[in-house]
Amino acid sequence: MEFTASQIAGFINGRIIGDENTIITGVSPIESGEEGHLSFIAQDKFAGYLETTACAVLIVSEHLLEDKDYKPTIIALPDAYAAFQVLMNLYQSMRETKKMGIESGSFVHETATVAADAYVAAFAYVSEKASVGSGTEIFPHVFLGKNVKIGENCRIASGVKIHDYCVVGDHCIIHSNTVIGSDGFGFAPDKDGLKKIPQLGNVVIENNVEIGSNCSIDRGTIGSTVIGEGTKLDNLLQIAHNVKLGKNNVIAAQTGIAGSTTMGDWNMIGGQAGLAGHIHLGNYVKIQGQSGVNYNMKDGEVVYGSPAFSASEYRRNYVHFRNLSAIVKRIDDLEKKISGQEINE
Repeated sequence: MEFTASQIAGFINGRIIGDENTIITGVSPIESGEEGHLSFIAQDKFAGYLETTACAVLIVSEHLLEDKDYKPTIIALPDAYAAFQVLMNLYQSMRETKKMGIESGSFVHETATVAADAYVAAFAYVSEKASVGSGTEIFPHVFLGKNVKIGENCRIASGVKIHDYCVVGDHCIIHSNTVIGSDGFGFAPDKDGLKKIPQLGNVVIENNVEIGSNCSIDRGTIGSTVIGEGTKLDNLLQIAHNVKLGKNNVIAAQTGIAGSTTMGDWNMIGGQAGLAGHIHLGNYVKIQGQSGVNYNMKDGEVVYGSPAFSASEYRRNYVHFRNLSAIVKRIDDLEKKISGQEINE
């Protein structure tokens, strides 16, 4: 598809500086801009590309512009990043055609319910009494267990498995090979070894949730594991049985959350973090990557390290850790000086 700078500016209510008839044929990252392409600059550290990029059109935050001529055509507005997001969503909707209908080669149980405008791809399996809501797309090799309920306008990517009795709300995206409703890790020791505890609950995913690929979200032992409205989960996460996440949490890749841990809203958890079981996180908590948290956290806390503690204190102490050898040598030298021994440099 081709667009002019004028058309792009019209989509996002931007102000054009330069040739409004400049044509773009693609989109590039600003670091590797190509001729005839569009990109954006929203931060000071990228402002130098205004002078060097090969891109034909740039969407730029107003505060980064000077009173001078630029080679690319500029579309200026207060927040280039937000505007670029709007544009990318619009472009995606233009190039993607939503599918409808049940393809041959799929299996839909006679007791299942699939909305007339939903889509079930070949090789998908929809079990007894499962339901698929209006506008939802189920892609190849998806498995929906019995009594699974999928809401409206969801996208369930290829290879996803959603096991019995689990519930997915409206406007959710679940990426490839994620497993929803696998058994929780519950075993009880007895004289013959470890005896499996039945996992009788389910998983409830509320509206507007996005879950990355290759995640495992275990069903509750009794009751539900809950992923709260608006929460976004990265790839390769482990969410254990009876975990309850509030609204609009963001959790990065390779994080593991142990059983029955709960959290409030608007928390941010970095990659490879680990959360112990049966703890509670409040609201607006930030956990830095690779941290290990094994205690309750209050609203607004920011932690780092394993075991985790205050991020600001961690950074101060880390400076000392990096200088630990020199500090030990100074102490040794002082002890020798006090005892009258010769000091070796």
